[in-house]
Amino acid sequence: MSAPANQNGRWYMLTVVGADRPGIVAKLTDALYRGGCNLGEASMVRLGENFSVMLMVEGADAAVLERLVKPVTDALRLRLHIDPIQGRLHHHQEPNVQVTVYGADRPGIVAQVTGVLADAGCNILDLNSDVGGSAERPIYIMIIDGYAPAGMAAIGHALEPLRRDGIEVRVSGLDTLIG
Repeated sequence: MSAPANQNGRWYMLTVVGADRPGIVAKLTDALYRGGCNLGEASMVRLGENFSVMLMVEGADAAVLERLVKPVTDALRLRLHIDPIQGRLHHHQEPNVQVTVYGADRPGIVAQVTGVLADAGCNILDLNSDVGGSAERPIYIMIIDGYAPAGMAAIGHALEPLRRDGIEVRVSGLDTLIG
């Protein structure tokens, strides 16, 4: 997926968003590879019928990156955004806690839960959510992986007021091993 590293040290976050269809990743990464770019970390997700990809890219400046991928994004009617970033590869913060939330879908549930976690010092590393149930009785489901310096018990205690407010919250420890 990546070309040999061009050691220029300039990293960019390339973000692309649009309607999901086959070939988005293949065409984007091929254009970057052919342009001599190196890929770092990547995150891709499909939400509804939409697709978003974030790629850490090194080996060209922002203008060259745009010139490399613009034909792809234009052809696929995707939106493109490029930001300079620090690469900082191999500096992972591993999650040590997982919070699972179930509750009646209502405005503010994400803000409430994430606000409590932030106040408790938890750094959210990954958050995925979905709406289940039925149109008449929607249920909001959220799974959060985070790093909590004070540990799982402190997070569980901080979330207790939300439980009393009718939100089902489960907290479990994570033991992550990255090779």
